[in-house]
Amino acid sequence: MKISEVIVFVVYLVFMLSIGVYFFFKNRDGGEKTYFLGGRQMGPWVTALSAGASDMSAWVLMGLPTSIYALGVGQVWISVGLAIGYTISWLVEAPRLRRFSIVANDSITIPQYLTNRFLSKSKALQIICAVIFLVAYTVYAASSVKACGTLFNTVTGMDETAAMYLASIIIIAYTFLGGFSAVCWTDFFQGMLMLGALLIAPIFALFMLQGAGVHPVDTPNYFNAFSSWKDIVSGLGWGLGYFGMPHIIIRFMSLESQKSLKKSAKIGITWTVLIVIFAAAVGIIGRLFLGYDEAINGHSLVFITMVRKIFPGVISGLLLSAVLAASMSTADSQLLMAASAFASDVYKPVFRKGKASDKEMMWAGRVVVLIISVVALLIASNPGSGSIMSLVSNAWGVFGAAFGPAIMLSLFWKRFTFAGAVAGIIVGAVVDGLWLAFLSGTGIYEIIPAFAASMIVAIVASLLSKKPGKDVEELFDRALNFEEE
Repeated sequence: MKISEVIVFVVYLVFMLSIGVYFFFKNRDGGEKTYFLGGRQMGPWVTALSAGASDMSAWVLMGLPTSIYALGVGQVWISVGLAIGYTISWLVEAPRLRRFSIVANDSITIPQYLTNRFLSKSKALQIICAVIFLVAYTVYAASSVKACGTLFNTVTGMDETAAMYLASIIIIAYTFLGGFSAVCWTDFFQGMLMLGALLIAPIFALFMLQGAGVHPVDTPNYFNAFSSWKDIVSGLGWGLGYFGMPHIIIRFMSLESQKSLKKSAKIGITWTVLIVIFAAAVGIIGRLFLGYDEAINGHSLVFITMVRKIFPGVISGLLLSAVLAASMSTADSQLLMAASAFASDVYKPVFRKGKASDKEMMWAGRVVVLIISVVALLIASNPGSGSIMSLVSNAWGVFGAAFGPAIMLSLFWKRFTFAGAVAGIIVGAVVDGLWLAFLSGTGIYEIIPAFAASMIVAIVASLLSKKPGKDVEELFDRALNFEEE
């Protein structure tokens, strides 16, 4: 154990907590919109890096590099798919989603937006979405908690389960206290730290290879990116997730203005492309620098091992804090999205019949944050829960398949109906789960067939159902032509 690493960790965690405390007092008189959407006051830099950091959980520092480290360059197609998908979501989806969410009764959650988009009085869609949110986000958050436990255990020797509890308490604290504003600002700093760590580590390792020698690679076709068409298709399929990832696209809705969007897009796309390129570099260079070690592969430790081998305590502590940053920046967003979905889309309209006050809504959200955190902690501490990468891929697939087609169709197709949205979301989630359970052995990532099924069913159900009323069509046109003063 390096004492200097531990000190850096402690300083970092205190800083994150202080942000939560600051926004707790700053926004203590705010309400539902302030807690869950930051009052639509997020600037371009904070929005862009927060969107990126909330997406790139610990898997980008641990899961993805280790997958490339162990299996080969064919895994880089995940990076390619993510870069393409993220770029399209910013350039195509973001401008319309912000306008449409404002026109659709100033919606502050994705389920609210989908319901208001069709001027529906039914709460069915909101409830269905909230249930999927709660399940998928709990699994997603578990991957982040698991990563924190692995990091603390490796660096300090601290019991992995105890480390998970500590990390959960910190994440819960600033999310509970500060809401969306705290989440975005912590993600901003965490995003910068993640990028710095991923830029520095492989570059230094590459220079050190010249003196230390290169470990031989005996895995067949390790450097052949085109050895498997399934790797290519499945890797590119990861990009589909961006069209329906609630904790990412909610950032599009939180921007302070349409003018800020272009700047945010440039920042966000550049950040993400650099992140996925250098994450892939960590995996490849790590294999040459460290050689193959099953312990590294089994616990997703290629980045952590590389950093600790190269840098002295203070610097390694700072770089390894990036793993904490990646874990926390995603977990906090997931907790808040699940909380907002339950509080705004189930608790308020169903349990309280629309009579809940703003402060009551804030506290309902905070209670949900606590409950989900406990369940995620239980999943993460279960030895049979799977790897960090597998937990992330499972949740990513559900969100992308269920919500991606519905969101995109709602923004670009006037004939799209409420029935089509409901059918598409249900089919996407069900097909994704069934493919994962019974057909994962095919080697095709479940998001691809599930996304296709969701899109087809959503279109067919819309064509078979009654055409949207004139008022819904007018809302679509208003959103399309909406200009802020």
